[in-house]
Amino acid sequence: MNVKIMKMDGDWSAGLVLDWHIAHSEFLRYDQYGHPEYNTLRTEVGEVLYQLKYRSDLTQIDTLANTMADTIAEPFPTISFLVPMPPSKQRATQPLILLAKKVAELLNIPFFENILLKNETTPQMKDIKTKEEKIDTLMRCFHINDAITNDGQLDVLIIDDLYSSGASLSAATQTMKTYGKVKNIYMAAFTRTK
Repeated sequence: MNVKIMKMDGDWSAGLVLDWHIAHSEFLRYDQYGHPEYNTLRTEVGEVLYQLKYRSDLTQIDTLANTMADTIAEPFPTISFLVPMPPSKQRATQPLILLAKKVAELLNIPFFENILLKNETTPQMKDIKTKEEKIDTLMRCFHINDAITNDGQLDVLIIDDLYSSGASLSAATQTMKTYGKVKNIYMAAFTRTK
């Protein structure tokens, strides 16, 4: 799979994104309800993620997970376990959870879905103007469940499907820093918005 790896700076020790989500988007018109319509061309990773997330095509999991595992093995050699970003929308099947679980399996590291948790209600981020206000709001939404029974501090990878402003990942990282069993926090996302 073609990727354009981007290093991402933030509250984490190191981070990366596989590629942009959209390669090109052109406005076409407004539909009969006043909604804008676009001719959108996604990157290869963006299209595969779109098919998984919005078309429920679970056959895309292996392709995406293999690409992510191959990409992060070298830059993040010390990760001891993987946690997914908690979903923002409730779905019968959570694509990111399935993806993260497969990546952890490929890297042969533990997967913990129950460490970084989010309250059921999250405010609409589009109504909050600055990234700092978004992070502050989201910090109140995340909490830690002490699910690791080992002693010592371990390096963790937080994985997300789509990186937008980085506010959610910053809040998640700051929350994970409060967990005494975590040493370094790394971040990886499949795609990024422009």
